[in-house]
Amino acid sequence: MPSPVRLVVASSNPGKLREYQALAAGHPIELQLFPEFDSLPSFEEIYLTFAENAAGKALHYSRHSALPVIADDSGLVVPALGGAPGPKSARYAGAGASDAERVNKLLEELRGKSGEERRARFVCIQVLAQAGKVVAVFSDFVEGMLLDAPRGAGGFGYDPLFLYEPLGKTFAEIPREQKNQFSHRGKSFRKLLAFLAS
Repeated sequence: MPSPVRLVVASSNPGKLREYQALAAGHPIELQLFPEFDSLPSFEEIYLTFAENAAGKALHYSRHSALPVIADDSGLVVPALGGAPGPKSARYAGAGASDAERVNKLLEELRGKSGEERRARFVCIQVLAQAGKVVAVFSDFVEGMLLDAPRGAGGFGYDPLFLYEPLGKTFAEIPREQKNQFSHRGKSFRKLLAFLAS
């Protein structure tokens, strides 16, 4: 049996690590959070695209690790709002805002919009880097519609508003394993797994 590939996730968020570990289940991959992540110089996600933020983060943290580093940037894109919240998805309602505050801000921006104007997509870009060099880039997306009120108790971020039409449910109403099958991050991560397997 091949020895597992060890990757460091450029994050201090145990929730993100759990999501990655669930996606990697059954594959010879060991994922870990950065030890002492908060003591490292931080990377400011100031760029206007998901790809620039993900690559910048991966390159930055790969200089502080002997192991390959995986970093991602993901978020919600609403064409009727000019692509917002986009790369600012996590900071859409200001620094330190809660998920509920971000959802409320989005609902306010969508007021009066209906039909195709409420179409949206979740986008994820993942970058694998080692020793200050990009090794590979993976991306994917999932299309949906934004409801006019949150539904479901699972997920996080904008999941309670994001209706995945093939199932007729929001990402907050389906179990995590099922969400991982269809989500932007799940689809992108499976491309990473295929790359590592090859």
